[in-house]
Amino acid sequence: MIRSIKIFLVLALFTISTKIYGHCQVPCGIYDDAVRIVQIEEDITTIRKAMNMINDLAGKSDAQSLNQISRWVTTKESHAQNAQETILNYFLAQRVKAKEKGNKDRQKYVDQTLTLHQIIVKLMKSKQTVDQRNCSDAYELLDKFTNLYFEQHGIDHLKKLRKEK
Repeated sequence: MIRSIKIFLVLALFTISTKIYGHCQVPCGIYDDAVRIVQIEEDITTIRKAMNMINDLAGKSDAQSLNQISRWVTTKESHAQNAQETILNYFLAQRVKAKEKGNKDRQKYVDQTLTLHQIIVKLMKSKQTVDQRNCSDAYELLDKFTNLYFEQHGIDHLKKLRKEK
C-alpha cells in the first residue's frame, strides 16, 4: 500500500513538474535564464522552510502532526526535484555549451558544469536529510554559477527580478 502511494506520488510529481516547469527543447529562442535562477532560489527557500517545519514537528505523534510532517517531506522533495530538473533540462541540456580542449572558454565551461553538478548533489542531499547546510551550500553554489554564467546585463536583469518579487 505505502509503496503504491510512493509510486503514485513520484509519477504525479513527474507529470506535474514537466508540465509546469518544462521548457521546450526545440530551438525556439525564448529563454530567460535569470527567471530560472529565481525559480531555483524559490525552490531552495521552500526546501529550507520545509526542513524547519519538519524539525518543529519532530517528536510529535498525534495524527495531525504526522500528516503535516508527511506533507512537508513531500514538499521538500518536490522542490528539490524541480530545481534539479531545471538545472538538468534547462541549463545543462540547452544553455551551457560544451567547449573543446584548446578553446579559450573551456575552463569557464568546466567550472559552470562542475558547479551545476555540485548544486544537484546538494539538492539530492537535501532530499535525504533536514540539514540546512545543504540549502546554504546550494545557495552559495548557485551564486557562484550565476557569476560564472552571466555577463553584466544578465546580472542586472537578475537583480531587477529579485527586487520585483
